[in-house]
Amino acid sequence: MEGSSKTAVVTGGNDGLGREMVLSLARRGWDVAFNYLTGADRAKTLVEEVEAIGRRVLAHKSDVGIKTDVDAFYAALDKWGGTPDVLVNNAGVQTWSPLLDLAEEDWDRVIRTNLKGCFLHTQAAARRMAAAGTGGAIVNLGSGCNLLAFPRLVDYTASKGGVEQLTKVAALELGPHGIRVNCVAPGAIETDRTRAEVDDYAGRWSPITPLRRVGTVADVAAAVAWLAGPESAFVSGQTLLVDGGVFSQAVWPDY
Repeated sequence: MEGSSKTAVVTGGNDGLGREMVLSLARRGWDVAFNYLTGADRAKTLVEEVEAIGRRVLAHKSDVGIKTDVDAFYAALDKWGGTPDVLVNNAGVQTWSPLLDLAEEDWDRVIRTNLKGCFLHTQAAARRMAAAGTGGAIVNLGSGCNLLAFPRLVDYTASKGGVEQLTKVAALELGPHGIRVNCVAPGAIETDRTRAEVDDYAGRWSPITPLRRVGTVADVAAAVAWLAGPESAFVSGQTLLVDGGVFSQAVWPDY
């Protein structure tokens, strides 16, 4: 089994990308603490899967965008005995709406979860990493809309653009503590959520992706694990696109 007994925190670890990240890190030798907001049964199942791998695991119900919930999560983590060596800010929500129709409460919910949640967890985890004096790594989940404007994703695009800039300023300020901060920006990744967005999700996105396929949750989890591990020890303040090249290409007629 890779690695030593270190602790990784994954927000929104219950489903989709988060669940695969929890399992991926556990397989690589990490003890894992994750939070979830809904789906207690799925959280219980995930705990059992991690324990079957042979790692310690803590599941905690909390909202990443509410400071009292975040404080309670880290109080439970402290009691559990797991000073975070890695934080993965994965929790996120999405609203599909044109700008002119977007409800204020949806804007607030998305910004609070995706951006404020990233800030609150970064602050809480980094304080503990700095106090421990052993450094650490923070990996934030961005999106292809870090680079490009996505229609009908106004609040989500704004939040993910903010996450990329938060990544950079956090890398600047936390670097002297030996804490690296990076961002993983997925492209077209097939999950239960994306499959529900449109018919034939893979069929729509594969032809316009240079690698001619959509991504998997394992593709993203592997990138996160690399940024969390020692192989990326001199990488900080960067955004890694995991998109099969789809957002690297210009709009070009007849191609």
